[in-house]
Amino acid sequence: MLHVFPYKYIDRSRFYRIAELEDEDTYVQIIGEVTEWHTIGIGKAQRLSATFFDGTHQCELVWFQGVKYVKLQRGVKYLLFGKPSRFQHVYNFVHPDLTPMDKVTPEMTQGLEPYYNTTETMKKHGLNSKAIRSIIAELLPDLKAGIPDTIGADVLQRYRLMPLSEALLNVHFPKDTLSMQNARARLKFEELFYIQLQILRQMKRREQNPGFTMPIVGARFHALYKTLPFDLTGAQKRVIHEIHDDLKSGHQMNRLLQGDVGSGKTLVALMCCLLAIDNGYQACIMAPTEILANQHYETLKAFLAPLGDAVHIALLTGSTTPKNRVPIHNGLMNGTIHILIGTHALLEDNVQWNNLGFVVIDEQHRFGVAQRAKLWTKNQMPPHVLVMTATPIPRTLAMTVYGDLQASIIDELPPGRKPIQTFHYSIQRRAQVYSFMQKQIDAGRQIYVVYPLIKENEKLDLLDLQNGFNELCEAFPNYKISMVHGRMKAADKDFQMQRFASGETQILVATTVIEVGVNVPNATVMIIQNAERFGLSQLHQLRGRVGRGGDQSYCILLTDLELTKETRKRMDIMVATNDGFRIAEADLQLRGPGDMEGTLQSGTPFDLKIANLATDGPMITIARQAALDILDPDPLLEDERNRIYKRQLDILRVQQSYNWSEIS
Repeated sequence: MLHVFPYKYIDRSRFYRIAELEDEDTYVQIIGEVTEWHTIGIGKAQRLSATFFDGTHQCELVWFQGVKYVKLQRGVKYLLFGKPSRFQHVYNFVHPDLTPMDKVTPEMTQGLEPYYNTTETMKKHGLNSKAIRSIIAELLPDLKAGIPDTIGADVLQRYRLMPLSEALLNVHFPKDTLSMQNARARLKFEELFYIQLQILRQMKRREQNPGFTMPIVGARFHALYKTLPFDLTGAQKRVIHEIHDDLKSGHQMNRLLQGDVGSGKTLVALMCCLLAIDNGYQACIMAPTEILANQHYETLKAFLAPLGDAVHIALLTGSTTPKNRVPIHNGLMNGTIHILIGTHALLEDNVQWNNLGFVVIDEQHRFGVAQRAKLWTKNQMPPHVLVMTATPIPRTLAMTVYGDLQASIIDELPPGRKPIQTFHYSIQRRAQVYSFMQKQIDAGRQIYVVYPLIKENEKLDLLDLQNGFNELCEAFPNYKISMVHGRMKAADKDFQMQRFASGETQILVATTVIEVGVNVPNATVMIIQNAERFGLSQLHQLRGRVGRGGDQSYCILLTDLELTKETRKRMDIMVATNDGFRIAEADLQLRGPGDMEGTLQSGTPFDLKIANLATDGPMITIARQAALDILDPDPLLEDERNRIYKRQLDILRVQQSYNWSEIS
């Protein structure tokens, strides 16, 4: 119960006059009398309305429920407590608390009153916020007597934190605002500190795992580098150096590679695969979809073409026929296939390598932990692991969700890329958009038109997609149009995508199946229908499908005219910036961490009760440093001073039959 924390506080120390009321979102308390009242209706439809007078002005009180329990008297002074709203220049209070002044206790009018989250079911059983407050109040004697702390005295002193007993007391019944803020800071620190201690201890352990040593920068790596038709960006070079430092360290690498769409992550992954091959090992790249796996295969094949037979690559997906699988399996076993690109098919038991040493997992949040673990059984020693994501992750979230991985960031786009120009229009301007599309197609360009496909309304959405396709066919009768969506057979989908990629069709009407894994440099326009139905991260990913060539590209967001305040913010952010990391930070602020964590890694084990990953970034940084200060000299927490942390981690640790935390 002590860790059921209030979600808000209301200042009960101030008394208002009705004439002072301004803000309709603030709870207030007023002393006065009920001058008249009457009931309207019968049964469940009964309503009680009363007039409340504070000596100079009056307001209205209304009860729609529990009318028979409201007992009013004339000539009695009451303490009115509630949230005012204004209707026709008169303030009214719906379901206010009304307490006779002779029954008002000092606690009711002093300091900050805590409010606790409840559900309708809890309320039906009498467990509302007031009841929770009463239960916790009964625990006060234990708190005042003191309870064992969970953080060492040296850390409390260094970061000027309240002892646990004092923090719990002041988070539930604070003396004043400062005491409440200090109490919440202490409890947030503890929550985030133990998360960081847990994941950093895992990282420290894993850093001791032996790994394949790959010190050589060999002929294949240098050959590819010399044949590239462009220079690597400074960020790409830096990341390759960071990865190579890991590969030659003698310890297993577990590294996260973040990079915005179009930043060149795939080329970095390929060059690191060549480092492994030059040292006598094989490599694989696992992608979540066949479209993305095929895209990687075609991209890598084009890069490696000048190297001839020096590097053999193969593609293995669910669509690979049994006949074509045989030479792939043989090539892996005898070592003649150097790089295997594929989907979940790579995890099958009969896929065995001669000497797998380097694994790239693209968009890893789309794979389950148990699925990824199968790759670790493909060699006697776990291979090096590079996890890639094109979804920029806010720094605070990365420190938590991916906190046990070393991180590399490609924060620089290749030269010559022009920023995508983004515009937000209402659907009333569709004719103007069609005119712009016509000009782009006449100039030899291609266009994506994306419709939402939300599972709850899948049939309606598919109909909407089909209607959009038909409308575009009417609007552009002289051009060829393709359509793809997730419910199509894979072969049909690939056929339509290939028609667009080859330039045979000028417009591709699609759902978010094109969010990743489509690279058509000649496509310069992305039109997103009903953009209000997409999150910021998804809008940014879709926009990244254009701007992949040297021509100016455009993204047009079409929405309804009437938008919520939050939706309009999303559109404004998209128009204002192309920076994926800024967008990710804004997304975290707008959506909160719950949705973001689910997007990044399902089943994240951290159940936050008081800290907030969206707003407590500075505290996460402080907690991480505090954890590092403890673990750097004592990674196993064997020092007597650190026993408190080891014991607390044992209490907090989720009991599992297998320690999945030992893998990426």
